[in-house]
Parts: sequence; C-alpha cells; structure tokens
Amino acid sequence: MSTSGTTPSAPTEEAAGRAVPAPSGTGEPGPDERVAPARLVHRLLIRPELGSLIGAVLVMGFFGFVADGFFTAAGAATWLDDSATLGIMAVAVALLMIGGEFDLSAGVMTASTALITAMLATRAGWSVWPALAVSLLFALAVGALNGWLVVRTGLPSFIITLGTFLALQGLNLGVTRHVTNSVQVSGMRSTDGYESAGRFFASTMAIAGTEIQVSVLWWLVLAALATWLLARTRFGNWIYAVGGAPISARNVGVPVDRTKIVLFMTTAGAGWLVGSINILRYTSVQANQGIGLEFQYIIAAVIGGCLLTGGYGSAIGAAVGALIFGMARQGIVYAKWNSDWFQLFLGVMLLAAVLVNNSFRRRAERSRR
Repeated sequence: MSTSGTTPSAPTEEAAGRAVPAPSGTGEPGPDERVAPARLVHRLLIRPELGSLIGAVLVMGFFGFVADGFFTAAGAATWLDDSATLGIMAVAVALLMIGGEFDLSAGVMTASTALITAMLATRAGWSVWPALAVSLLFALAVGALNGWLVVRTGLPSFIITLGTFLALQGLNLGVTRHVTNSVQVSGMRSTDGYESAGRFFASTMAIAGTEIQVSVLWWLVLAALATWLLARTRFGNWIYAVGGAPISARNVGVPVDRTKIVLFMTTAGAGWLVGSINILRYTSVQANQGIGLEFQYIIAAVIGGCLLTGGYGSAIGAAVGALIFGMARQGIVYAKWNSDWFQLFLGVMLLAAVLVNNSFRRRAERSRR
C-alpha cells in the first residue's frame, strides 16, 4: 500500500465518457455513465453542418406537407437533379471558402468551358473527348492564374476573381458572336464521341424504377471525397490552417500559397465538370449562361456552415445546403406557388444560416478553451 500521500490522478480523456469500474477494494465509484451522451451531444453541436442538416429536415417536412407529389419517387428525382450541379460547385466553393478565399468567376466558368467544348466539337470538327480535355486545361489554367494573382499581389480574391468574371463574360459573348453570329452554340448531338461522353457525364440511372441523373452520383461522390479530404488528410489540415491562421500556418511550414492555388484550380475544375454535364445533357449552351450562379454557390456553402472569414466549415454541409436549394425551388413548383417566392426563401435561409452558424462557431471556440 502506498504511503506517499498523493491523490489518484484524474481519469484520462479517453476514459471520460464511459463507466470505468472502481479498483477492487477502493469503494470509489467510476465516472457517471451519463457523461458519454453529454459528450456526444456536445460534439454534434459544434459540427459546422448541423445547422444545414436541421434546415434540410425542416424544409423537407414543410414541402412534404404542403406540396402534393413532393415525396414521390419522381418528385425526389426532380429535386435531387436540381440540387446536383449546384451541389458539385458548392462543395468546391466550400473548400475554397474554408481556405479563406472566394471565386466570383465560378458561375461564368461553367459557360466558358461548355462553350470551348461545343465550339471545338461542332465548329472545328474535333471529337468530344479531346475538346473536353482542352476545356479542362483552360479551366485549370484560369484557376491557377486566379490563385497566383491572389498570393502574389495580396489583393482580396473578391477583386481578382471579379476581374476574371468580367473578362470571361466578355470572352464568352465576343468569341461566340464572332464564331457563330449568335450567342448560342448548338449541334452537340451529331458530333463524334458525343454518345460515349454523354453516357459518362449526362446519362441516367434507373433506381427503384425511377430515372436519376448521373450528375446526382457525381455530386455525392465529390461531397464524400471532399469530406474525406478535410477530415483525414494533411492537405485538409492545410486548408483549415490557411483559412484560419495563414501567418501561423506559414510559420510552421504549411505551403500556404500552393494550397490556395490548388483550391482555386479545384473550383475551376468543378466549373468544368458542371459545364461538361450541361453541354452534353442539353446539347447547346448560351454565352451568358452561369452569370449570377456564383452567389448561389456561396450561399449554399454558407448555409452549409462555412464562414465568410475562412477556417471553418464542411463539404458535406455545403452539399446539404445545395439540397435545401433544390428542395425549395422544386417544392415551390409542386406547391403551385409563384416562383418569385423562392428569392424570399433564399434570403431568409441565408440570414438564418449565418445566425445559427455563428452561434455554433462560438460554442466550438468556447469548447477549445
């Protein structure tokens, strides 16, 4: 028996939250078993995507009650389809926002890449696959340029990508009008390689007798991949670090500049994917397509838990934010309401998400002290 007079040490963090039998003969009780549920609830409350998950349940329940057909298989296929391309972009934009930056050229990039693919395939006679490869290289080059300008000049990414947005918009309109004498490129269905590329980017899957667009699968896979990246990889830690404390991150060896450039390239790559899905599904593209969508991507990411200041958020939350968009937009249609109500809903959801996310962030900060 020890006679040192020291008191037993406190249970470790791993032991806290589960009942630990008292040592034989001590007569001292183990930790309260109720600690485990409390710790679980605490971990859930500080998750950035919690607000969007609650919002999605509320929106789903509301439109399921007021809109006939919303919960049918066909109805679900409709609002999932509406959410998919928005969700692909929202996930990429969320990564960039967690890294502390914005990309206002994301919406117009979907049109730029689709136009390049369409013009090379329909006007220059290329096969669709090489045309897709060239448009991807273009997107990655613009993304890299955006990132390089941001890290080299120190200017806000809002300003840099606003300039890119205007430049791409002008190119889209000017080049398309010069080549086609209109603001539209069409005729993809008759091009070489359209069938195989269409199966990959714009086909449908039969699930329980209902046709689901393959873009939904792209959305889910990319959301899962981005979630794994943030939670399980060194690069994911770098994203949070450069968004939350870039100076400290640089001091401990995080490649801040390279990380930001890769994130801008990721957003541009997602724009290429959405542009490819659209041109192969609808077989035509307008030069002014995608303008204004960049704000919807940012709003979906904010609803999903991302902060405008960076360093906080989640990819799965952004995907859920896009799902809320799709359910609301199609729910209004199923309810036979005027579509103008969607803008009111969007504003209310944005304000509510900012308030809820700010509350959760403060709770998370207090838990780390």
